[in-house]
This record gives sequence, structure tokens and C-alpha cells, in this order.
Amino acid sequence: MSSRFSDAPVSAFSRRRFLQGSAATVALGSMPFSMSLLSRGALAQSGQREILSGSHWGAFKGVVEDGRAVEFKPWAKDPHPTPMLEGVRDSIYSASRIRYPMVRRAWLEQGPGADPDSRGDGDFVRVSWEEAVDLVAREITRVRDTYGQQAVYGGSYGWKSPGKLHNCKTLLRRMLNLTGGFTSSIGDYSTGAAQVILPYVTGSIEVYEQCTTYPVLAEHTELMVYWGCDPRNNSQISWQIADHGAFAGMESLKEAGVETISIDPLLTQTCDYLDGEWIAPKPQTDVPLMLGIAHTLYSEDLHDQEFLDRYTSGFDEFLPYLTGEADGQPKDADWAAELCGLEADTIRDLARRFANHRTMFALGYSMQRQHHGEQSTWMLVTLACMLGQIGLPGGGYGLSYHYSSGGAPTHESPILKAIGDAAGGGDGGSVDESGSDIMIPVARFVETLLNPGETMDFNGNEIELPLVKLAYWAGGNPFAHHQDRNEMLRAWRELETFIVHDFQWTATARHADIVLPTTTSYERNDIEQLGDYALSHVVAMKKIVEPQFEARSDFDIFADIADKMGKGYEFTEGRSEMDWIRGFYEGAKIEARAKGMEMPVFDVFWESNEPLGFPLKDEQKYFVRHEAFREDPILNALGTATGKFEIYSRAIAEYGYDDCPPHPTWLEPIERLDGPTTRYPLSIASNHPRGRLHSQICGTSFRETYAVQGREPCWLNPQDAAERDIRDGDVVRVFNDRGQLLAGAVVTEAIMPGVIRVQEGGWFDPVKPSEIGSLCSYGDVNVLTPGIATSKLAQANCGQTGVADVEKFTDDLPEVTVFSQPSPRDAG
Repeated sequence: MSSRFSDAPVSAFSRRRFLQGSAATVALGSMPFSMSLLSRGALAQSGQREILSGSHWGAFKGVVEDGRAVEFKPWAKDPHPTPMLEGVRDSIYSASRIRYPMVRRAWLEQGPGADPDSRGDGDFVRVSWEEAVDLVAREITRVRDTYGQQAVYGGSYGWKSPGKLHNCKTLLRRMLNLTGGFTSSIGDYSTGAAQVILPYVTGSIEVYEQCTTYPVLAEHTELMVYWGCDPRNNSQISWQIADHGAFAGMESLKEAGVETISIDPLLTQTCDYLDGEWIAPKPQTDVPLMLGIAHTLYSEDLHDQEFLDRYTSGFDEFLPYLTGEADGQPKDADWAAELCGLEADTIRDLARRFANHRTMFALGYSMQRQHHGEQSTWMLVTLACMLGQIGLPGGGYGLSYHYSSGGAPTHESPILKAIGDAAGGGDGGSVDESGSDIMIPVARFVETLLNPGETMDFNGNEIELPLVKLAYWAGGNPFAHHQDRNEMLRAWRELETFIVHDFQWTATARHADIVLPTTTSYERNDIEQLGDYALSHVVAMKKIVEPQFEARSDFDIFADIADKMGKGYEFTEGRSEMDWIRGFYEGAKIEARAKGMEMPVFDVFWESNEPLGFPLKDEQKYFVRHEAFREDPILNALGTATGKFEIYSRAIAEYGYDDCPPHPTWLEPIERLDGPTTRYPLSIASNHPRGRLHSQICGTSFRETYAVQGREPCWLNPQDAAERDIRDGDVVRVFNDRGQLLAGAVVTEAIMPGVIRVQEGGWFDPVKPSEIGSLCSYGDVNVLTPGIATSKLAQANCGQTGVADVEKFTDDLPEVTVFSQPSPRDAG
């Protein structure tokens, strides 16, 4: 895009003027976006082409030579390209690529449910696409006829790929809706606890909503507190196409000299970049730390009582707990220090610094992915309310700085519509996430398989867990993101059929009965927006190379299955891939016109090979979260029962849950570092990985940039390493009662004593796949984490709860096999 188009309304250019400009090289500087005609010619002479596309890792140009993608070049205007793009490119050609439709031999020869113990052992048979589609259609019909529609689970939870058409989760649910219904899920693993508690506290889920923007922070914030929050790592990726705007934002904080504190067991990349102060409490003790700070604020009269009176509800009900009047234990700094391992004076000092500066709290997601994880989010909002800076420029809290460049200003752009999970409407139909009347909390699927017919509490309701016999996954990897892998293996034996779409032989695909090979995003066409929060551009996600082997797009696969079941036309609505994409663009074009902007016609946009940019208005550039509420709390009331921040919730009080009281409370987790019931000496930090997106691109050559002796890294402090005679680079066994794994030791001062870090998303690779409890040879941390729920309120996951021990591994090293074909004689 030329700067003129990006900075000015699109309406400044008529279609006629645009076409006239595109006809002459000399006019390129005045075009809405540059067509790069001269460089194209040079590329053509060299036998190369550059094709625009996009990914979770950013917009890029795929350099193609002789039909092969030889390089993914970051878009020229990406402010901070990620090196992971090389792994993204390699995903097309990796050794773990699924080449053909495959069926587990026992299932194919003996029928559904046969020999469930052999799932994962790699014994697959290649079948034709025609046979595969027929098997899937017949099996869905059989399970519905035998058990009812609720026995089909349309799981497909996961990060899939960006794009408004090839959203495999939506496409799966669209097919299942059209052909008879299914059991669905609600919530997510990322923010499962926070997104349930926050509507009671702040009136919205907040975790995916815009924060106060970085230009405001740079100008007004005096103290930036990253609490379990590392955007320098996590903003490399986005749910849509990454814009990497947080990197420019953090650069502005650095240039402005904003004081920074990082509260985290790990020295984060963000803290290191900003030369921040590192404070390391024991994991899972953030609530006591916050309570100790709150007690100091109250006892030293540093809190803002006027803000509490006008903008909050329930502080008076919370106060007896804070002061100890209710239970005899004041939640003061001395009490908190005993639990979190910090000096009491440090806690009191934090309270005074927070109160005496314009302070912004940036909260990460990890704290709410813990036992009783609802409490940390609730308590942080309470702490911000006591400081009274919410709605002021540069003060308050932000729950989206954690990833996807939350805080990058939002542009004046139209919203691209997407295909829906139900047919009809002409614009893609419904975009409802549920797609079903039968829904279970997403993190409770294993519990559902093991306990059909039992009742579960959830967010003020009771759910009867359905009998599920067929699970269908597309675009997700439950054998990476779910906790307690061995309990999961037990549960999976209750399934008669497990169907998976993927392009790589993940552990999930290896444990399937029917495996259908799909295209990567780079072997099909789509359209998407740039930046989850910025929404600065529309990007043509153009097909870079032809599909490898026999891969097909999810859209085509589900269309064929729907057709086999008599609903083919209803699924596609008679539209091709490009028909849908054109329709999404034309819908946005109409919305843009209503905003006073004129977008180019679709063909011009598509052929331009450049993202289409939109302007940024000052009111969005300088957006302040909750500013309108602060100015008029009646006219701009929050969505809570009282219209205010609720420090005490009467609705939650009525539920009577023993594991989620009606105000923020310290509740002892099932296990923690130095906890009263803990059997193992080290706490596990299962943070977001530094070299991939959850489990994505783990199966590519980029893994070699961080693996240690071919294993997932395990960080440990030199003190803990010395006590175990472990040296940097050793292979270690990490173990507890739930499981065991191998990893490569990284001995570093960047992690506090008593804590180890094994990043989540490592591919599960059991040495003996049919044996529950087998050693994982690569390093899937979720063989160690518990599968319990955060509470009856949210029923979310506890991926950041867990303790273990580490020892040097001295036996013969087992081979890592998960990154290759599961069975060469059958996989072709």
C-alpha cells in the first residue's frame, strides 16, 4: 500500500482514477496500493513469482520457483517480522505431512470401536478419497441412528488457520448441522476461567476486547506492570493475520522511559527488552500477593474511596475478608509474604508505588489457567478499582495486552463477514459458535467421555453429560492442548470412532480412526483482516503452491460429505471458493461505502498482490478503556447486574459454589510449590512457546532452533540443576504421578528456583503408544498437568497448575518418531 492510501479515506480514489493509474508506471506513487510492476518483471525474468498471503505469523510474500515455495518473505510494512515464517513455509513440505486418506487397520477390518488400545501405533491403511468420504458419511449416520445426534461430538477446538472461508471449525459444524445435529462445546482453553467470571465483574468478557492503546500508555503511564504477561513473545502471532503492532507499542514505552515491572516466575522477553524490574513470586500465589497489596492500600489510606463508592459495588462485603474481621486472618503483607515467597516490605512497597503513579496492569492468561483461576482475574480488577485509575489515560488494567497485539490502535475498517455454521442468508449464514443445543465446557470433554449421564455444574446451570461415541476434529490438536494426557488416553477408549482432518501427523492424527489430509493455508485461496485489534488491512490469502500429494481443502471435503448425505447444495449454496471470497469482499465494500470510503473492485484488489489499508482516526489511536464509563457511569453503565464493577457478586453468591465464593478469595490449589499437600518439589510453568504457536510448526525444521538433543527444552534454575547433578544440554526425565517425559535441560538464571519451564504444545510421542503412562520421548508437558476444572463456575482448564521432579536420564535414549510418517509401509 502506498502511504497515501493507508493514511487517507479510500473514497479519495474513484475506480476510474484507480484503473487509469494502474495503466502507467509513472503513476504508481499515487495509486491506492502499489502493484509493483517493475519488480514483478524482474522476478518473472528470474523464473520466480512473489504471491501475497497471510498467516497467524503475519502477512508475507511466498516466493515460488518451479512450483515450489522457496521462501516466505515478510510483508515490507510488517514492523516486526517473526523468524517463525521459515517454519510456516516448511510446514508445506515437512516429513510429517499427511499424504493420503488413511484408516486405522483394526477399525477398517473389524469395525468401529475395534481394538481401541492400538490407537496411536501407526497401523494405517491407505484408501481412496471416494472410499474415505463414504466411510465418514456412513459412520456419522450409523452413530446418530444408534445413539442419537448427541453421540456425535463436533469438537474441532483449536487455532485452525486464519481466513473467512476455510474456517474448518465452522465448516465442520455447518456440515453436522445440515445433516442432523451434534454435541458442541462452549468456551476455550486460552481464557476459560476469565471469560466466565468477568461478565459478573466487569460486564463483558474483556479478554478479547481492546485495551487502552499504546500511544496513550507512552504519553500517560508512569508505571507499567506486566503481571504474568509477555507480549514480546506472544504477540508474534494473532488469531487473524498478525500485525505485530505491539512491538511498535513497546518500543514507544521504551522511548518514553515508562517504568516497568514484570511479576512472573520467569524473566520474560518483555521485561528484558524494557529493562524492567523482575519480581518473582511463587507460582499460583498471585492472589495472596494482590490481597497483601490491597490490604496495604486500605490500611495506609492509599485507596480511592470515592471511586469505589461511585463506580463499584460490593467493596463493603469484601472488606471484612480483606481485614480479617470475617475469618480472623488479615490478608496483610506479612501473611502474603509467607505464601508467595516475597519480602513483606516488597509487597508494601508495590502498593505505595502503584498508588503514587499512573499505573497500568497488563494481566496475562496464565494465572487464570490454574486451579481457582477465576480469583486472580477478579482480584486484579478489584486492585485496579481500589487504585481508582480505571478510565483515566494510562491507568487501570488491560486484559488483552497478553497476545495478538492488544493495544495496537483499531483502524476505520469494515468487517469481513465469514461463512457460517448454518446455511442460508446469502452472507454466509449464522456465525453462532455453538451450532448445537447440546453444549459442554470445552475443557471437560474427557470428563464427558468418562461420565456420560452424570450432571455437571457450570456457570449457574446444570448440564447432563451426553453419551459421545464419535468425535470429529478439524483444525485442532487435542493431544496437545488438553491436560492429563494419560487420563485422556483412557477416555479416548470410550469412542467408537475418531475422525481427524489435518496436514501433519500430529499425535491427534495418529490416534484417529479415519485421517483425511487437508491443504495448508498456502495451497488454497482465502481472505482475512490484518490484526485482531488493529484491523488495519484486508489481505488476499492467495494460493501459493498446488496441494501436495492428495491433500484437499476442508471446504471441499465437507462439501463432498454433505453431498453424500444429501445436503451438498445446501452446504456450498452453489458457490465456489472464489465466489465466497468475492462475496465477503463485496460485503465489506458496501460497509466501507457507508463509512465514506470506496474500496477498489474485487478483481483489482485481488490482482494487486498487496494488502488493502484503511485509515486510523485519532479517537481510536488514543482510545482509553472504560473512559466513557468513568465520565458517565449511568449513561454508560457496565453490563453487570448493578451497572458497576462488582467486587461482590450476588449472582455468584446464589450459586453457592464451594470453590468460587462471591468475592475474590485465596483458595488453596490442589498442588503448588511448597504447598501443604504437595508431593513433588518443583512447580511446572507450561508457558506459551517461544518458537511456535501452541503445537503449530512443532513438526517443522524450525524446531531445530530450540530443541535440545531433539527434545523439548526444560528450563531450570542453576540451584535446582546443581542439586540434581544436571548440566546444560543433558536429557532429563520430568515426572509426577500423572506421567513422565524426556526433555533437554536448559540451565538458566532466567527462571526462579523451584520452578521448571516446559513450554506447552510439544508433540506427544509415547514410546509405547498402547501403554497408558508410557514415557513421552519428545516432551509433551500435558502428560504432567492435571485435568481438573478451575471451579464449578467456569469448568476451565488448569494447564498452569502442576508440580513434578526432574532427574538426569541415563538410560538409552528412545527415538523421537512423532515427526515422521507413522508407518512407512502403509503411508506410501
